[in-house]
Amino acid sequence: MNKPLPRYIAVEGPIGVGKTSLAKRLAQTFNYDIVLEKPEENPFLERFYRNPRQYALSTQLFFLFQRAQQLQDLKQDDLFEPVRVADFLIDKDRLFAQQNLDPDEFVLYENVYRHLTLHAPVPDLVIYLQAPTHVLLTRIQKRGIPAEQAIEADYLDRLNTAYTSFFHYYDQSPLLIVNSTDIDLVGRDEHYQQLVDRILQAPQGVHYFNPSPALL
Repeated sequence: MNKPLPRYIAVEGPIGVGKTSLAKRLAQTFNYDIVLEKPEENPFLERFYRNPRQYALSTQLFFLFQRAQQLQDLKQDDLFEPVRVADFLIDKDRLFAQQNLDPDEFVLYENVYRHLTLHAPVPDLVIYLQAPTHVLLTRIQKRGIPAEQAIEADYLDRLNTAYTSFFHYYDQSPLLIVNSTDIDLVGRDEHYQQLVDRILQAPQGVHYFNPSPALL
């Protein structure tokens, strides 16, 4: 008997790890509606990368309101579009806030965060893509988004550490941890198909995915 597919899949990981590309491919494979972050709509983001201290709070609050609205729309449409894949987990917003805001700003942020995420939907599966900082920097440079070229290695390393710590304790959904350092889930069909096969097993708890050594 085939296990049911997760109805709501969230793909997560640090900047440059390949969340959006994988989410798009999963949505196409499973014929799922897709919910994507829209960083290009944040008017503060480019200024934040140039001057983090001045624009951290405005950048963070814009993203929080945007993501919370997307999840609210997802809940309201659930009867009509019952399956989704997203390239973000709302919980990740706090990781960035903790890195970017000073203590007083973070207190303000936390009050808003608790209010907006009180009834946020919980994914049936979270896919956490991992990669070391030097790999992330290479991918960021390769994709060539102008605003991202100002991202510094130290900032990215701190985010990467925060993600690792967060998912070490994460227990709200089944979690599939993918070391994406040496695999290509978009360009190599054999890698991607192995991941799909793992998802089709409907894993519970925490699991790790690496493709067969013969495919590396």
